[in-house]
Amino acid sequence: CFLGGAMPPRTHVYIDGFNLYYGAVKGTAFKWLNVQRLCELLLPDSRIDKIRYFTARLSARQDDPDKPTRQQIYLRALRTLPSLEITYGSFLSHDVVMPLVDPPPGGPKFARVVKTEEKGSDVNIAAHLIHDAHKGSFDVAVLVTNDSDLAEAIRIVRRELGLEVGILNPHEQTPSQMLLKHASFRKQIRHGVLAASQFPDVMRDAKGAFHKPKAWS
Repeated sequence: CFLGGAMPPRTHVYIDGFNLYYGAVKGTAFKWLNVQRLCELLLPDSRIDKIRYFTARLSARQDDPDKPTRQQIYLRALRTLPSLEITYGSFLSHDVVMPLVDPPPGGPKFARVVKTEEKGSDVNIAAHLIHDAHKGSFDVAVLVTNDSDLAEAIRIVRRELGLEVGILNPHEQTPSQMLLKHASFRKQIRHGVLAASQFPDVMRDAKGAFHKPKAWS
């Protein structure tokens, strides 16, 4: 309820897609996540004008060749949300030699592993956050992340521009202290709200009907 007819604050949400996935939905039945509904449930007193979703396109791997297809289906579902815009970084994989934690006696002390890194989302989030803030596009910004690299961008928007910036933490562990130092508020993303924020199994867009990936059932 907004006293005196006051309008709810114009709110922009900035979602680190990989941080959300690995922090909250990997290994759960909640991958088919409607992020608009998630934000509405966690921010009931806000007017969510814009959701910016930051991710990178996955490549097929020998142990999971269908991963890119599942991602594309999910991104198709996200594109049905009128307030949402997707910004892409890059996803890099390369071989690295790393030491073993507990090498066997007389055995090798190192192993060659495939290291995958998502590049660009933190920079893209910071750039869009500060740019939108300077334009006066929002009253409140909310970041879905636990990445401490975004602390300086939050500090600038709060201290230099006087705008509110909150955190929705997708990780079960304690939120980044660097983020908490500068954020206006923080809320935890828990299983209950994830379960209540799922897309229908069958979706429809301009191209026709499509289904939740079978592997996510």
